[in-house]
This record gives sequence, structure tokens and C-alpha cells, in this order.
Amino acid sequence: MYSTDMYPIQFDVEYPEEDRNRLTVLFRIILAIPAFVIVALIGATMQYMSLALALVIFFRKEYPRAWFDWMLAVRRLGARVGAYLFLARDEYPSTDEVDFVRVDIAYPDAATQLNRFMPLIKWILAIPHIIILMVLVIVAMFVTIIAWFAILIIGRYPRGMFDFVVGVSRWAERMNAYAFMMATDRYPPFRLSP
Repeated sequence: MYSTDMYPIQFDVEYPEEDRNRLTVLFRIILAIPAFVIVALIGATMQYMSLALALVIFFRKEYPRAWFDWMLAVRRLGARVGAYLFLARDEYPSTDEVDFVRVDIAYPDAATQLNRFMPLIKWILAIPHIIILMVLVIVAMFVTIIAWFAILIIGRYPRGMFDFVVGVSRWAERMNAYAFMMATDRYPPFRLSP
């Protein structure tokens, strides 16, 4: 599925070619509240799952497939809600269907692809990414506010702004899959592009 030069976590949002629904964009922050609450409640368990997963990888050198599938489903839901909240798409985020937001993470073979000691230090290695992402997310929020006005006025999300916001989301997905989902030992690239 993935070539050796391709990072094992892929994220993309399909650019909406048609004019946007200005009414839903106008009230997006209010409309997104139920979906955001669902993601926050489900996502809160990810911290404990990450800790448990680190222990399983360290002591058993296994990655339970059911845990991976559940964490991937949560990441996909979070990505759909994020795309909706950051105005990338107008469709209300589905809780189970894969639509215009794509998150693909290769299931790792823990015995051959994961080092049992890496879970102990991945959180420390992720600190540079977390610092940069904190700045990028703040910038993406300002870009989204500007895009909000652009969509209301011209009915389109400016492509450069869209690509930047999707790039920040891509970077965050890679960092989360590396440090918290522990789906790979390959260090995430410092880039917004695929």
C-alpha cells in the first residue's frame, strides 16, 4: 500500500471546487459544537490508550489490531471534525463514513517494524513537533478567520489558505500517529506537504 519513500501516515482533504454554503459557514462555530464535544469526549480516552499501548509494545512487542482500528477510527473522526471546524469542507462530519477527508495509517507489524524501547522516548522526541505545531495552529486559526470572511464575500476558500490549513492538519496527524498512536518509528517530517 505504501512505498518505502512514502511516510506511513497520509492525510488529505479534498478541495471543494463548488461555491461554499455561506449560511453554514456563517454559523460554523455554533454548528460544530456537538461534533466537537463528541470528539473531545472520545479523544480523552486516547491518553490512557497511548500509555497502555506503550506498555504492550514494550513488554509484549505486540500492537493489538483492535486497538489500532479503534484509534484510527477516532483519528478519522477527529480529522473530519477538524476539517469542518477549519472550514475546509461544508459537509457535517460523519461519525462513521469516510468522505472528503482521508486519513490513512499503515498498520505496523510490532515484531519487525516497532522498536520496543521507542514508546519510552517518543513523547520526548515529539516535543519539537509540538512546539512548532502550537505556533502553526495559532497561525492556522488566523488564516481560518480570514478565510471565513473570504468565503462569506466571494463564496470560495482561497486555495493557498486551504492548502496551508490542510498542511498544518497533516503535520498534526503525522505527529499524533507517531507519538501517541505509535503506528510507526519513523520520525515525522517537518513539512506541510504530503
